[in-house]
Amino acid sequence: MNRFIKSILFSRWAAFIHDLCWVPIVILLAYWIRFNLGNIPGIFRSSVTSLILTAVPVQGVAFWIFGLYRGLWRYASLQDLVRVVKAVTLGTLVLIVVTALMFRMYRIPRSVLLLYPLLLTVGLIAPRILYRWFTEHKFKLRSEDGARTLVVGAGTTGEFFLRDLVHRGEYLPVALVDDDRSKQGREVHGIRVFGSIKDLAVLVDKLSIEIVLIAIPSADHSLVNRIVNQVKDQDVQCRIVPATMQFVEDHFDVNQIRQITVEDLLGRDPVQLDYSAIGKYLRDKTVMVTGGGGSIGSELCRQICEMDPERLIIFDHGEYNLYEIDHILGTRFPELDIVPILGDVKKKKRVSWVFETFNVDVVFHAAAYKHVPMLEHNPAEGVQNNVSGTMVLAELADKFECDRFVLISTDKAVNPTSVMGATKRIAELFCQNLDGKSKTKFITTRFGNVLGSTGSVVPLFERQIREGGPLTVTHKDIRRFFMTIPESVSLILQAGSMGIGGEIFVLDMGEPVLISDLAEQMIRLSGFIPEKDIKIIYTGLRPGEKLYEELFHDSEKLESTGHSKLMLAGSRHYDWTWLNSELATLLSSAVDRDVIEVKKTLRVLVPEYMHDQE
Repeated sequence: MNRFIKSILFSRWAAFIHDLCWVPIVILLAYWIRFNLGNIPGIFRSSVTSLILTAVPVQGVAFWIFGLYRGLWRYASLQDLVRVVKAVTLGTLVLIVVTALMFRMYRIPRSVLLLYPLLLTVGLIAPRILYRWFTEHKFKLRSEDGARTLVVGAGTTGEFFLRDLVHRGEYLPVALVDDDRSKQGREVHGIRVFGSIKDLAVLVDKLSIEIVLIAIPSADHSLVNRIVNQVKDQDVQCRIVPATMQFVEDHFDVNQIRQITVEDLLGRDPVQLDYSAIGKYLRDKTVMVTGGGGSIGSELCRQICEMDPERLIIFDHGEYNLYEIDHILGTRFPELDIVPILGDVKKKKRVSWVFETFNVDVVFHAAAYKHVPMLEHNPAEGVQNNVSGTMVLAELADKFECDRFVLISTDKAVNPTSVMGATKRIAELFCQNLDGKSKTKFITTRFGNVLGSTGSVVPLFERQIREGGPLTVTHKDIRRFFMTIPESVSLILQAGSMGIGGEIFVLDMGEPVLISDLAEQMIRLSGFIPEKDIKIIYTGLRPGEKLYEELFHDSEKLESTGHSKLMLAGSRHYDWTWLNSELATLLSSAVDRDVIEVKKTLRVLVPEYMHDQE
């Protein structure tokens, strides 16, 4: 009930009624002033009534015309005050014209019409200014029970946020920092700009800061890292204003503030794409994505849908994943023909039916077993899925003369130490060598880990943090490349537009990340102190795991592609008859689950593959 009453009291209708009430009040005041603060003579009282009855509707219309009720009083700005002046001016001019025509200004003192706009302007503006002043300074009157907050950035966004933070009980802004020297030492809404970002650590300790809020929507990952590293050894939370911050009623919505994520720290500058080239080979085409319900596959489907294909075929063996991505895309792209197909890439009849029925133009092959330790325990299944499945799909793409076939590979295919890496390397080799015999363009894209993908280290750490730890890292020196899922998929689509067949496109992964550092960062981002609140333990390298991942083999001469984020690795060609003979041996051994023969043949096909001899 109290909430209902409050919503009525602070609604735009309440503000409208308030403003209308000022009209008769200022008319009476104008007459009172005109007659030297004494009684209004009887002969003028009828004109008072006439003027009020005319002014109220005239002025009310003017208020609505100039939008006095679009904003909220607590965010009253100069723009709102200008609207008031315009509305009063228009109302006064109309009032003068109406009274002249209707009443011939009979017994309406001219001074009243001069005083009226002045008094009304003051009457409308003063409550707005007082209300905003009170709401912005009321935090000084309450007990300081909010989290002591330091805002990074004293620019426009910082000013907007600081103005809103004072209304929120969970925040108590006490300081600002900004690298702009001209802002240092000044105050924004009564809060001082104490210094620059390099002073963060000292200020957090000196002012007992509990939350550091980054109010710079354009902050890139290097700036976020710099800020987080400044306070990494202190018990303080870091939060950020999202880059896609939305305005609500001419102000920022504080509810959009969020915790800093690992993506903020490891993310990179936006990828520049040639959308016309990507659209050229996807628009009005039938596109098939295998593993379309997985982390990479589902994002591929989302981005492909935005390129206006004629049809999207989502092929996946997981019923729930397929249902989920079909539902999401069907809601978002209701006009697009989306065909969800349950199936296994190893089943040639099922895959052949898809190609024959839908006349597939482009294939993105993302379906694969990718968990390294799991395939070390199940090498035969890894071979059947990653090698046989790719062969089935690639041969049918060739048979039905698809325009292009894009294989999603991995950095683990380079100098592989695992069954998973070796199987993906063989998939690369098969597609590269098939390209020379086919009208279909076979293109391979190779990259490292993606943040948040199923089975990756980031979701594992998140779960372990929720459970109170410990975080398990296999080795203190282990490093991995990381890339966000949207970025990796964008580059896959770009590579698909650039390939002429037989290439391996290597995605620029930036600098490798020390996993122990990543674990510590994620613990701090969750509001805990590494080793004090949550432990990190080192469990030793798992079967097939490498300390350092590589993106290309020594014999693969890298070339520029003209795109800053894509490189080209040289192809390795085999005798086609020999390759197929060895593949037949490999697949036969996998079907028989002869693990020793499987690994032996993997080594023949991929000489650089290193494994413990059985």
